[in-house]
Amino acid sequence: MPIWQETIILLVIAVLLAVVLKAFFVQAFYIPSESMEPGLVKNDRILVQKVSYWGGGSPSRGDVVVFKDPGGWLGAEDVQGPDSPVTKALEKVGLYPSGGHLVKRVVGVAGDTIKCCDEQGRISVNGVTVDEQGYALPGKNGQTECYGPMTGNCNWTAGPVPAGHVFVMGDNRAHSADSTVHMCVDGQTDCVPGREFVSDDLVVGKVFALVWPLSHFGGVGGADAFDKVPDAK
Repeated sequence: MPIWQETIILLVIAVLLAVVLKAFFVQAFYIPSESMEPGLVKNDRILVQKVSYWGGGSPSRGDVVVFKDPGGWLGAEDVQGPDSPVTKALEKVGLYPSGGHLVKRVVGVAGDTIKCCDEQGRISVNGVTVDEQGYALPGKNGQTECYGPMTGNCNWTAGPVPAGHVFVMGDNRAHSADSTVHMCVDGQTDCVPGREFVSDDLVVGKVFALVWPLSHFGGVGGADAFDKVPDAK
């Protein structure tokens, strides 16, 4: 077989494999903002595996997940994809990291109640405080520092989380347009209750590796912080 024919066949096989991998197993994404610092930095490249949520599986507390926009969560700068026709084509088949999605940490699952915050600035889930110092950056509300300040205060309660949904937060608590931003708080008149929860159906998969730049190469931790949280009664 001539080299040019062999090359074409190999390219077709590579593209088909990439399409299958993207559709069912693994997909590459990039981090669009600073909302997941310090662990994931803007423009980092990550791999997301979809197998964990097969067969009725659903996200667990502590998982870092990629999900589609529930509606109005993404800004204009967050949905910008590749510029050139080549990179756009590569993104479609899974050979270039995708954009237009959100990356957050699951803090509450169905039935959970999340509360912010105790005297040490820690959130609690189902009445159990969660120590997030190992992966999250707190923010300040006036003179108060806590791990959930995006609502403008450190005193709020969310949940119970509806069935088939999750409550998510970015690790950089002072700079993350996450579930806390979409909650209805006292004094709001134009808020739609329930917009803070993300449907499991929108979750693409679980982040399992940071692959670029190589200086950041590794896994994504933090899930063990929720080990002592009991299931909702």
